Amino acid sequence: MSLQELLNVVTDKGNFQSVKDFIQFCQRYLIFTVKGLQAIIVSQNESNYRFFQYKEDGHYNITRPINFNLMYTAETGAVTDDFLRILRNSSDLPTTDDMSRAVIRNSIYTIQQSIGATLDALPVGKSNVARKINGDLFERFILLLVREAGIDCRSGVIRVPMVVDGMKEFSMSYQHDLLLYQEDELKVIGSVKTSSKDRLDKIFIDKFLYNRLTETTIPHIAIFLNDVQRKKTKQENGYGINSTFLSGHFKGYTVKLNPLEGVYYCDIRPNMVSDEFFKQHIKTIDSLFCGDLREFLSN
Repeated sequence: MSLQELLNVVTDKGNFQSVKDFIQFCQRYLIFTVKGLQAIIVSQNESNYRFFQYKEDGHYNITRPINFNLMYTAETGAVTDDFLRILRNSSDLPTTDDMSRAVIRNSIYTIQQSIGATLDALPVGKSNVARKINGDLFERFILLLVREAGIDCRSGVIRVPMVVDGMKEFSMSYQHDLLLYQEDELKVIGSVKTSSKDRLDKIFIDKFLYNRLTETTIPHIAIFLNDVQRKKTKQENGYGINSTFLSGHFKGYTVKLNPLEGVYYCDIRPNMVSDEFFKQHIKTIDSLFCGDLREFLSN
């Protein structure tokens, strides 16, 4: 497919109704990148990140940072239906099965980044449209993946009754990205965002308000794609990456407000692995499917 054909597909969210739709788009994008790029630019400060630069058909735009430690390519092996097979059996995977867990982690990252990188080919004036589409499709993608894992997962508005002195006085509406149920009982509330930038505060506060207003302790989880953005370096024609993770805010809200029951990243930052505090509270996204989801539902 040409870049314009890929853009025609990705800008119509109706084309993404199943996980297989996401996989098929990713496969087409990876094939396009073999000969369709102007250049691949290596990040100056973290060399595992690369940037695709498009040709004239993509306005010579440069994409978001792409972590080549996670991103499949047409040459190294694209996302296949093995991903779905592993995902459907993920709750039974042993913790030592690093290869299968990597397939889950890398496939989710590659599929979503193929969408985001395609949208980066839109004209600069449509960047807000691109962000909206990318975020909406990531939410839908994660919801479909949880369903593929055999869990009743929904999204939308839930009505929360406000009970005062034993009497229902009124209701409040809450919009959520993920609502996990077991036998029609709400068990987990989830937030799905491409980045924690400008969203971290709301996620923690939403948990605090919801559980305080409902007098419940329903677990809240957050799922992020990554927390990196492109930056221009002093070197001529050079690019690097910046972290958008607000470590102080995360620690402050976790300690002084309320911890989230699970925080998951596709592209986890090095300090989230090396820092003992973050290591305790943040995991890679394969952990969600390989055990944590079932554990939430069984409690």
